Amino acid sequence: MRRTLFNEDHEAFRDTIRAFIEAEVAPYYEEWEAAGHPPRDFYNKLGELGVFGIQVPEEYGGAGETSFKYQAVVSEECARAGVSFGGYGVHVNLVLPYLLKYASEEQKKRWLPPFISGEMMTAIAMTEPGTGSDLAGIQTTAKRDGDHYVLNGAKTFITGGVLADRMLVVARTSPATPENRRAGLSILVVDTKSEGYAVGRKLEKIGLRSSDTAELSFSDVRVPVEDLLGEEGRGFEYLTHNLAEERLGIATSSYASAAAAVEFARKYVQERTVFGKTVSSFQNTKFVLAECATEVEAARSLIDRAIEALDAGELTPADAAVAKLFCTEVQQRVVDKCLQLHGGYGYILEYPIARLYTDARVSRIYGGTSEVLKTIIAKDIQV
Repeated sequence: MRRTLFNEDHEAFRDTIRAFIEAEVAPYYEEWEAAGHPPRDFYNKLGELGVFGIQVPEEYGGAGETSFKYQAVVSEECARAGVSFGGYGVHVNLVLPYLLKYASEEQKKRWLPPFISGEMMTAIAMTEPGTGSDLAGIQTTAKRDGDHYVLNGAKTFITGGVLADRMLVVARTSPATPENRRAGLSILVVDTKSEGYAVGRKLEKIGLRSSDTAELSFSDVRVPVEDLLGEEGRGFEYLTHNLAEERLGIATSSYASAAAAVEFARKYVQERTVFGKTVSSFQNTKFVLAECATEVEAARSLIDRAIEALDAGELTPADAAVAKLFCTEVQQRVVDKCLQLHGGYGYILEYPIARLYTDARVSRIYGGTSEVLKTIIAKDIQV
């Protein structure tokens, strides 16, 4: 079906991203996966390309675009090539909305220019070994001491945690109350070079191997009070405000992954022969690809509506939950079927379908598990 989401500007941007991937990513991607992250200067190249600043207002050096569509193009082109931009997604889709909405004018002038250039890469540290999706259970503390907070605790599963220059750390600045477990949380924008800030293990994952994921620890880290993001004690409110966009970002990547899987499989079965015929000539192959293409089309329709809703300021947390739940489940089914059509070669990492398969598994976990999303949707429909 004809797609109407993108205009000529978006398609010109797509051409730029596609050429950049061919020149700067694809030839080196196996090295990135072996290392566990891109080289640090790759982010400076993304900065030079201008992709970090698309949604940053012009007064801070950005392009001033408010639409999410440019980020959707990046997701689609990365999936099409079977690659990833490492910590890019966290930097732009997770951290930037917090800075734009909650940073003070002084903080924006200080942080956004290096954010745009890639000089200052960012990430966000919410999850702790004992909390997972239960953010109200956060134990990391930040106690006021004069003009500093003293930060103590630990975080895990922190994407971008190895190379980040500034880390948004969610910490408890005051105890929770019996009436509200979510009270007392704040967000500190911590300089990762601070004394007492330590990057622990770089976690070895089954997928997304070019994206660094780490454990962090904080031992009496002194954070200037001017690096508090927004107001003290309102951290949980801030976190929930950005969840819709975060989940839409995951849903968009999941849809793009499923679409790419169909294209990889389509090309493979047209070239591969068995019993003297191309794999594409068998009825089962045709039916499987038809099923996958139909699911991808349904996911695309949902994604396009959700992106338009986000751009209009109308995407609700329940809407985003629906998009993420559906698109991640479609991704899992479609990628699995497309890998099956590759036969044994689908299990070999030199084929992009194998990377799509291992990368896909976490989509139903991070950003809110499928089970958590179902509870949000059920509440929304008043079940």
